[in-house]
This record gives sequence, structure tokens and C-alpha cells, in this order.
Amino acid sequence: MTTTIASKARATIETERGFGFLRTNPRKAKPRHEGLTEIRGPYYSAMGPRYLADVLETMGPYVDSLKFAGGSFTLMPRRSLTELIELCHRHDVAVSTGGFIERVLTQGADAVDRYIGECRDLGFDIIEISSGFITLPADDWLRLVERVQQAGLKAKPEVGVQFGAGGATRAEELEQEGTRDVERAIRLARRFLDAGAYLIMIESEGITENVKRWRTDVAARIVDALGLERVMFEAADPDVFAWYVKNYGPEVNLFVDHSQIVQLECLRAGIWGTADLWGKVVTYKG
Repeated sequence: MTTTIASKARATIETERGFGFLRTNPRKAKPRHEGLTEIRGPYYSAMGPRYLADVLETMGPYVDSLKFAGGSFTLMPRRSLTELIELCHRHDVAVSTGGFIERVLTQGADAVDRYIGECRDLGFDIIEISSGFITLPADDWLRLVERVQQAGLKAKPEVGVQFGAGGATRAEELEQEGTRDVERAIRLARRFLDAGAYLIMIESEGITENVKRWRTDVAARIVDALGLERVMFEAADPDVFAWYVKNYGPEVNLFVDHSQIVQLECLRAGIWGTADLWGKVVTYKG
């Protein structure tokens, strides 16, 4: 079996970590099934292989997947894109498309099939399936989940309670759009999981983003209905991911910006935090 950079990094973290005499909350080795961290790739800033290599060489053991945003990968030269994907794989980091498929859906079924095939050929591991800006029947959503899995890729549907979510839409516009019933989102998520989806992404808008008051009740109902290990919460704001760690522990699955990976991991490890979290994030593996 080929020894990857990530497996070497695990050994280094476990046996040669600086200040190894100091206790931290233990981290399961990859591939993990809980405590997953997905980081945003290029979108708010460009990201080339040298930049990404710095991120993964220092924090790679704590990164489970990298998600492109806004279809940014469609702007890149094919060579540069495959270089980023291969770099992730050398660090045991899966690569996700983000929810761009909803843009492809507007171009017809043939474009969708070609898109899925291209994702497979380029080395993507995960296709996120979202419908923040479009209305998509549940049965069509399920067909997309099946089509992605038939191509040998992981399907990751995104569900939420906010109409028009995505693309940094202003809060005032979202408020006019209204929100969906959380039970509808839960029913959809259950159907996706039954169809083989490996994880459900929970859209933050309408819950903790672009709202006057956080809908923490929505997060709680989703966790109670689906289980913490079956969902990943979008939490690209320090106050938000700190709240999730505080309320659901260090093994909650979170999506954050790549610039926040160190801050999040400090919280998971229990070594740092704001006053309300200082010294309070602990685990027991006895």
C-alpha cells in the first residue's frame, strides 16, 4: 500500500507534535466519519497549488475535504485544476464540486450528464446537489443522487429552510422570500440518505446566516431527526462554528472557509477559545 503524505503527517502529529506533552482532545485518523471538516477552496480568494500546499502541509491531518465554491473550477485551466485535486488526494483530502450543479441543470439533462462525467474524469470525489436558486422536484433530486452514485462519485445533497439561499443574497431579500418548514427539509434528507447519499449538507442561510435571530431550534430538530454523524453544517463564521462546537461537541461536522481551519481545530482540540469555551471543550475516550 502506498504511503501517503497524510499517513506520514498522522504519525508526526501523534509522536512528534511540538509540545506533545500537553494534552489535547484526541483526533480520529482519516478517513473519519465524525468530526469532519470541509474547507472552502478558491472563491473569495484565488488558490493555487503552492498556497494549498502550505495549508495542507501544516493542517492537512485536520482537513477531510475541500469544496470549490461558485463553480470556480470552471474558470481554471484543466492542468491547474487537476494539480489542485491531486494535491488534495496526496493528503487524503476528498474534493467536492460545491453546489454548482444547479447552474448546470438550467442547461438541460445532456449538460448534467457531461458535467458528472467531467467531474469523474478530473478526479472529483463528491458532487454536492443543491437547489438554492431553482425549484427542483424531490424525485428529480433523487434521480440526481442516483446518477452521481452510478458514476462512482459520492452524492452530497444540500438542504435548508431558506428560499433563494446562496450567492451572498442580502438578508432583506431573503426575508421577503420566506422560509420552508424544517420538517420538509428533514423528510427530503431522509429520502436522500435512504437513496445512498453519504452525508447531508445543511445550508446556513435561514438558520445562522442572514437572519435577525439564529434559528438554533432548526439545527436541533435536524440533529434529533437525522443524527449528528449524518449531517454537516455550513458554519463559515467563527461565532457560528464556535456555537456548534459548544452545543454539539468537537465531533460535529462543519464546513468553514480555509482561512478558519486553524481557529476551528484549536476549538476542537480544546486548547483555545473565547471566554465561554475556554477549557470547556473536552472528550472522554475511556
